[in-house]
Amino acid sequence: MKIAFVGKGGSGKTTLSSLFIRHLAAVGAPVVAIDADINQHLGPALGLDEAEAAALPAMGERLPLIKDHLRGGNPRIASAATMIKTTPPGAGSRLVRVREPNPIYDACARPVELDGGAVRLMVTGPFTDADLGVACYHSKTGAVELFLNHLVDGPDEYVVVDMTAGSDSFASGMFTRFDMTFLVAEPTRKGVSVYRQYKEYARDFGITLKVVGNKVQAQDDIDFLRAEVGDDLLVTVGHSEWVRAMEKGRPPRFDLLEATNSRALQILRDAVDTTYELRDWERYTRQMVHFHLKNAEAWGNERTGVDLAAQVDPGFVLGEAIDAGVTAPA
Repeated sequence: MKIAFVGKGGSGKTTLSSLFIRHLAAVGAPVVAIDADINQHLGPALGLDEAEAAALPAMGERLPLIKDHLRGGNPRIASAATMIKTTPPGAGSRLVRVREPNPIYDACARPVELDGGAVRLMVTGPFTDADLGVACYHSKTGAVELFLNHLVDGPDEYVVVDMTAGSDSFASGMFTRFDMTFLVAEPTRKGVSVYRQYKEYARDFGITLKVVGNKVQAQDDIDFLRAEVGDDLLVTVGHSEWVRAMEKGRPPRFDLLEATNSRALQILRDAVDTTYELRDWERYTRQMVHFHLKNAEAWGNERTGVDLAAQVDPGFVLGEAIDAGVTAPA
């Protein structure tokens, strides 16, 4: 299951995504956690110190390796250099799974020990001085999009992505890569404005969107959110002494998280698990191709010097029945 946490900057989406990751790890679920935000804070939220977080290998800096692995023996892709962030898999491509060992995990993922088990953590990497004025952050998140495009995940596996803030998620087709999108909203006008924008942009793509009210202090806050987002409000989260201790770098055992907040995390997981029944691999693949053709026409063909539409395998549908290794060319 693929889950995105989105929301206004400062809404608490990184904190909530880290709590959800801890919750999954505590019950022994296999988890790949990805920090795709321009502000790379997921590592510290999962307990890494500054030096450990800074040492995490950036996916954006290992894009050639990622492309070369995923390309595999796909005859429709002439070289890894002709792959762009939206390149879809086809016959001959290498696919990836949550639990397997592979060169992408070897190069980009690091285990993070949490109460109950370990998760794989990958990060896009920070925006550096060298990027200023010459690159956009989405050139780094393209590595995450390629990974998700080639991922075959099951109902008892979780990939949790802490996304860029606000509507920046719509700068690529990555917003369609998730079974569930949790939008973290504070009970303020600004807090719900991102929800309205996200809802509008996502309406034509079958996005499953649920709102998590954060920093809720009283019933009036809940009433406000309910009036603004209606049935999309899934659950609310209030003050947490556990989170305060975690933000100071001294998190208690996770089983000491407040009972109300633990129940909120279980509600999130139940909502995620339910969406698996609605998964449509054909639509997922069709949307992948849609955004690839759109990017190819807009800039990809000119950038690579080839017709990227030819990379689309019309008979290929991503799905769990496909072997995780190199599939044989048709």
